[in-house]
Amino acid sequence: MGDKRSDAWQTAVTVLQEAQPPFIPAGAHAMTIVIEYPAGDPGTPPHRHPGPAFGVVLEGEMLFELEGEAPRVVKAGEAFWEPGGDVIHYSDGNARDDGPVRFTVTMLCDPGKPMLVLVDDDELAARRDRRVR
Repeated sequence: MGDKRSDAWQTAVTVLQEAQPPFIPAGAHAMTIVIEYPAGDPGTPPHRHPGPAFGVVLEGEMLFELEGEAPRVVKAGEAFWEPGGDVIHYSDGNARDDGPVRFTVTMLCDPGKPMLVLVDDDELAARRDRRVR
């Protein structure tokens, strides 16, 4: 390429989201994953992550629901995030029945803890007043 320089970098960035997470676990490490669910798949059962998670839908539409927020559809090209910690992530399933959903997530993980913990039925019942429908 030689000494040729491009100015494209000056306009190449598109900000999809900005977020200020409430905390980052001490000694955290980052993990980036890609998740793909087939048409109509409900996704992971209610769960939580020890640290914040940031993602972008690559293909399709995801039904996204966090504790304290109304469910919403996140479409391809749109970003989402969750604070992690005690907040329950109710839904990350495929919002469509005619094709897959594929999204990437970067999580800040707490050393020595699993990156995802399922929430049991008793806790869901005890916290049902925190769920927006």
